[in-house]
Amino acid sequence: MANYKFAPTPELTELLVRSGSPNREVSLAANAEFAKALELPLRQGVLNGDILNGIFEPIVLAQGATPEFPLDFLSPGTEKDFVAYTLPNHGYIPERHVEGDYVMVPTFDIGASIDYLLKYARDARWDVVGRAMEVLEASFVKKMNDDGWHTLLAAGVDRNIVVYDSDASSGLFTKRLVSLLKTVMRRNGGGNSTSANRGMLTDLYVSPEAMEDIRNWGLDQVDEITRREIYVAADGTLNRVFGVNLHDLDELGEGQQYQAFYTSNLGGTLPSGKNEIVVGLDLRKRDSFIMPIREEVQIFEDDTLHRQKRAGYYGWSSQGYAVLDNRRVILGAL
Repeated sequence: MANYKFAPTPELTELLVRSGSPNREVSLAANAEFAKALELPLRQGVLNGDILNGIFEPIVLAQGATPEFPLDFLSPGTEKDFVAYTLPNHGYIPERHVEGDYVMVPTFDIGASIDYLLKYARDARWDVVGRAMEVLEASFVKKMNDDGWHTLLAAGVDRNIVVYDSDASSGLFTKRLVSLLKTVMRRNGGGNSTSANRGMLTDLYVSPEAMEDIRNWGLDQVDEITRREIYVAADGTLNRVFGVNLHDLDELGEGQQYQAFYTSNLGGTLPSGKNEIVVGLDLRKRDSFIMPIREEVQIFEDDTLHRQKRAGYYGWSSQGYAVLDNRRVILGAL
């Protein structure tokens, strides 16, 4: 499978073929080796392929280490100003923490599995096996995305600030909204003009529909030269407005997954006449969004499937998510 990240080297292909051997001892031994050969690429793919990449800082914990993080290192003497959010367990609603000088970030286990017919291994069908590994990787990535974004949204809801452009039509993304978000983030980020840690909007996450609104900006939004630059720009290159990095997520937008989580699970509301949220973050200092990792992704062979003429792999990891200062998050509405 030429475009798959696990390059089918001769050694790996030989291992795959042996894993499909009718000899049970040979196939089980090869399956165990194959699982370990896949572990590192899968682990790297999980961390690099998610939509949290660049937001949460992975912190691999040493054996027996306590996932404890101080709040006062951000601005000593202002601990009471900080509200932290953590995800307490698998599938739980994120929780608010304000007590003490530190927050304990719980970690929890997540797992996934995949299997395929032995004949695909025996025939070195990388198109099938490679796709199976992609699905296994995607299972971990999906869970990580949801847990991380649920924590971010909960932190944003708790601030009880939703910025919107009152002059804009419902659902329309405008450059004025970016300006308003920048100002509100600064005014509500604590400190003063010379504070090292005062808030600043650096990244804005919007729906694909909001990103496409930029292509339709008229002369009341931008000048003719800028309009032409937008018109001829390739997908993925419309990524900055007023120095703020723009990111489009399929999970954001009216009726989409994170929008539903915001309204249904967190009880978030939208201003009258507005339909969807945007999420602004301050990613300058990397001092708030953390992902402690108790156990990185591990992959194992499933030796119970040979009777069904199948090969299978399963894996697990243990991690947690926290926003140590919810002033680094701000919500807007279209």
